[in-house]
Formats: sequence, C-alpha cells, structure tokens
Amino acid sequence: MTPKIISESALAALVANLVAGQVRVIAPVRAKDNPEHADYLPIRRLEDAAFNGPLPRRSLKEFFLPPTEVLLRYRQHKDGVDLEEVRTTFPPQVILGARPCDAAGVEILDKVMGWDYRDELWFGRREATTIIGLACPGVDDSCFCSAVGLGPDSTKGSDLLLVPCDGGYLAQAVTPKGEALLNKEPLQAAPDAAAGQTVEALWQGPREKVAKNLPPVPSTLPEWLAKSFNHSYWNSLALRCHGCGACASLCPTCHCFDIVDQHEHYDQGERRRNWDSCQTGKFTLHASNYNPRKTQSERFRQRVTHKFSIYPQRFNSLLCTGCGRCARVCPAGMNLPEILGELTQLAGTEVKGASE
Repeated sequence: MTPKIISESALAALVANLVAGQVRVIAPVRAKDNPEHADYLPIRRLEDAAFNGPLPRRSLKEFFLPPTEVLLRYRQHKDGVDLEEVRTTFPPQVILGARPCDAAGVEILDKVMGWDYRDELWFGRREATTIIGLACPGVDDSCFCSAVGLGPDSTKGSDLLLVPCDGGYLAQAVTPKGEALLNKEPLQAAPDAAAGQTVEALWQGPREKVAKNLPPVPSTLPEWLAKSFNHSYWNSLALRCHGCGACASLCPTCHCFDIVDQHEHYDQGERRRNWDSCQTGKFTLHASNYNPRKTQSERFRQRVTHKFSIYPQRFNSLLCTGCGRCARVCPAGMNLPEILGELTQLAGTEVKGASE
C-alpha cells in the first residue's frame, strides 16, 4: 500500500474518536515523578502523548503479559472442586507511538506463546490490540536494534508505522488491521508516492547512528554459543551481577513466569501467573535444595544463550530487540551490547583459528 501523509490534527481527531468510542488508547507519556522519563500509559487526547520524549522505561510487554494475572478461580466443597475460568476476550485498545523495538518484541513473543500451547490470554489481548509504531531517532549508545536485524524505522510488530515528516506523519500500513485503521476517518488522505523517498533519506541518519553502537550479530553466533556452554568466558562474566532481575522486568522479550495458587479463604482461591526471571537464585531451585544453576555466572549464561542461541535455533528469531534497557537499568553495569561485542570477537577468533 502506498504511504499516506496524515496531519497532526487528523491524528488528534483519531485519538478523540477512539476514546469517545470507549477504545483505550495507550501512548508514551512523560512521567510525573521525572519529566526526563516516560511510560506507556492510557491517554485521552493526543496532547498528552510524548512522541518526542525518551524511550519509555518499560516495554509494551505488560499490556499483553501483565506482571500478575489470574488464570482461574477455584472453590472447594465436600463433593469436589469448582473451577471458574477467566475471560480470554478483551475490549479493543490502540497503542499509539510504540517504539519499533517494543513493537517487534510483541511479534517475537507470538512464536513462543503459540508454540506447544496457545496462550489464550496473550492472543486474546493481541487480537484486541492495534499497534501504531513511531519511527525512532535513536536514543543513545545503548541502542543496538540494527545489530539484531531491526532498525529505528522497523515495521516488525506494528500494524501501522508513522514516520515524522513535513506536514505531519508518513503513515505506512503494515497489516490488514493497520490498513483498516488508515482508511477510516479522520486518517483518510491521498497516497503520496514521493513521500517515501523523502523520508527514506531523512531516516538514513538515525540508522547510521544506531549501527555505530554495535555491528550486526553474526549468523554463526547461535551455533558457537551452543558449542561453547563450558567456555571459560562464562566463569567471570557475571561476577558483578546482583541477580536482581531488573533486566528481565524491563526487557520486551523476557517472558519467564511462575504459577502459584493463592488462597483467599479456607475453601477458595485463585491460580495466578506472575513474572519471574532466570536471573534470580530461586528460579531453578529444586525442592530437594539442588540448584542446576547455582552461580550467577551460570544464570547470566542462560540469559545470553537463551536470547542468542536457544530461541533462534527453535524459532529462527533472536530473543532481543536491541532496545538497550537492560544496559541502562543494570545497577552493576552489565552491558549487553558490550558483551555481545566480546562474544562476537571470541566466536570469530576461534572459528578463524579452527579453520587455519
């Protein structure tokens, strides 16, 4: 579909129409506690959104996989147990101004959520949601989206992508859901074939800016990681890591969870799914007190190999969008772009040495 130019006023009218129709609209919003930060929050008008603000502190993950949610409710009685299922359909929502790294994370997780079991809660929210992405100018030297096959104007995971330009935004439909939205009032506008070339030149700078932070992850890295499980590099890698799990909480693609039964009364309660992290010491702790990942280096190895070897070998996709949140938030300075650079160098050196 040929891109269209839509004005700021048309976008504002869209938000107003959606809100009036009881559709929840979520967008980046400046944090009240610190205007230098932003969060994805519901808005009622376009003026509340911070399109030119910083990368939101948390990703979009929580709108599809909440930090905690009820899976079922139960009530015990003398004849057995009654189970009450939760709803798996949800009211419509539109995410407006999603950064490409966050939109891509949602599509990446579709694969594991629909793998050996279809997660009805995840896909119920996915089907109810339209994601309008917003091209990113590049945040800082922690960004490395281009190294994992994406980019500041990537369309992966978005139904519709907006690119700022003279006159408003260049809007490119990516999916039928996005095309349907673009064809609605007040977004209807004449296609502009020339606009694509203008914006292509405009966004060459942000692509180059992000690309300088880290070269592309080589296609040979997943296989090297699989063969280097006991490499000496892992022994000292995570000596600084606190195992706090902050990286997993903010990551667009980390999806580990725990399931617990929570009693509300002596005869009733609910089963809940809660976020968890492979970086915490208790994540793999057995009831026998045996822990197959007893050191933090082993746990950090799991994080890296899962994202860049295990997941891609199973789903042909890296479990990382290069958003850089893990590096920014880590209290110990565990810098994933730096670690990937070291691993890439190790892999390249050892592969070259083996072939000589």
